[in-house]
Amino acid sequence: MAVQIEIARGMLKVGAVELNPTDLFTWASGIKSPIYCDTRLTISDVIVRKQIAQGLAHNIKEYFPETDVVAGTATAGIPHAAWVSDVLECPMVYVRSKAKGHGRGNQIEGKIAPGQKVVVVEDIISTGGSSITAVEALRAAGCDVVGVVCVYTYNLPLAEQAFEEAGVKYVSLTNFDYLVEAASETGAIKEQDIPFLKEWHAKLKAGEL
Repeated sequence: MAVQIEIARGMLKVGAVELNPTDLFTWASGIKSPIYCDTRLTISDVIVRKQIAQGLAHNIKEYFPETDVVAGTATAGIPHAAWVSDVLECPMVYVRSKAKGHGRGNQIEGKIAPGQKVVVVEDIISTGGSSITAVEALRAAGCDVVGVVCVYTYNLPLAEQAFEEAGVKYVSLTNFDYLVEAASETGAIKEQDIPFLKEWHAKLKAGEL
């Protein structure tokens, strides 16, 4: 639990997470949300990005020790994958959401070989769509995708179902519950706002938003 809270605190410190129960954010999907995450901001803080890299590397070694190659999702997963591959001293590639429309038309950038065991590095998992796209592209290239690691997840049933159907496991450094706990401890949110945040999250998980 200590690591999950530490990562959540780091995200809050650099402004990668904003919690506002009164003035809701609008996601691209149209969902009104009291939380907005932008993990790209963590790459500008040396301490936080190192914590994330070490945490992701730890999860890879613990859950996917057979990993040969680290694959970042474009674009937000790329910097984290780079730092993680450096910690693990293993090769890295990155995967586009779709193949380029020019040049060699690559979807996977970097050297990859059929049969290699690959772990995908993602920043945020909501429904899991972008991660599964990367998994499918790597499998199409003949790779054995052993798992996915990410910085943050909303713990949505949609994601759980998507990964189960794809036959791949994912592990996150932190999640919504830890963020709320860390935000409460640090004063980023008021104690009286916590019930609303938890109710919103329950409705999101139930598909009621």
